[in-house]
Amino acid sequence: MKILHLEDSILDHELVTRALRKAGFGFTITRVETLEGFLQLTGDTLFDLILADYRLPGFTALDAWSALPTAHRRPPFILLSGTIGEAAAVAAIHLGINDYLQKDDLGRLERVILRTLELHQSRIEKELADQELAASEKRLAEFAGHLQTAIERERAAIAREIHDDIGGSLAAVKLDLGWISRHNENIATQEHLQAAMDMLQHAIGASQRIMMNLRPSILDQGLFAAVQWLATSFERRTGIKTVLRANSEHLSASKSIQLTAYRTAQEALTNVSKYANCSLVQIELSDAEGVLTVEVTDNGKGISDLEMHKPQAFGIRGLHERAKTVGGWLDVSTREGAGTSIILSIPLDCGERPAQEESIA
Repeated sequence: MKILHLEDSILDHELVTRALRKAGFGFTITRVETLEGFLQLTGDTLFDLILADYRLPGFTALDAWSALPTAHRRPPFILLSGTIGEAAAVAAIHLGINDYLQKDDLGRLERVILRTLELHQSRIEKELADQELAASEKRLAEFAGHLQTAIERERAAIAREIHDDIGGSLAAVKLDLGWISRHNENIATQEHLQAAMDMLQHAIGASQRIMMNLRPSILDQGLFAAVQWLATSFERRTGIKTVLRANSEHLSASKSIQLTAYRTAQEALTNVSKYANCSLVQIELSDAEGVLTVEVTDNGKGISDLEMHKPQAFGIRGLHERAKTVGGWLDVSTREGAGTSIILSIPLDCGERPAQEESIA
């Protein structure tokens, strides 16, 4: 164990050395008594432990502690002093110094050192675990972003297939039925043709709605127009009154931010139709103060804590992760019997990932 002893008294240094030998430590110890020498030694050598007198000529141990380069490089630091009071020692520990011991109580030095080294090792392990957790969360966020991009691309591919294959076939069938209707005057046949045309028109409308949900090309007309279409379609489909308000119909945001806002509103409305049991939905759009905000509020039954945190609650979790991919965040405000608000906030000047920009292409 490499020990640095910040001490101006040779006698006290010898007493500390004797106490260390008596404790059975394997060690080398270096004494230094000036701040300049202390900084030079700690800059050149990685010590396992620093023992320091509190008061030295022209400076204190706190000055030496504060002058150490960076927090993560600081070795365990123990005050050994006969002049520091308990209040000052406690204040020093609050600054980050590991422990203190009176010079006339060196019999406890072994215990203090062992405890300090153990706590220091625990702190290092915790920092490593925190770093691994942060790296894991970063990888998870990157994977979530990649997954969202892949999903949007797959949706766009499916929408194109529906448009090109199914849409084209339905349009051709409609033309053929129209030709048959014009060239056949049989009443029974006309009735069947009309029924077929009605079903065909329903299929065309369904395919267009599915394509719009898969790939919101209406975003090309702007976020307000896209959310307005969502609100109108939702009200027509569910019968729930839906009110849209915006501070501007020309909300300026990148494609990835617009897509995130659109998908958040879409998922929120889906949740409302499934679970809210409400009679009114209000959607607020705003880009005030450089932050795009999308708020979807209903007057339904609300969401219980159990429902909010159940393992299968992937919808809200997915919205949280999607918001992170564009530097935003999601807040959910709910109370049983008092409705739910889902609020997406995205700074409009935040950096974005290029891959996300391609997701609605």
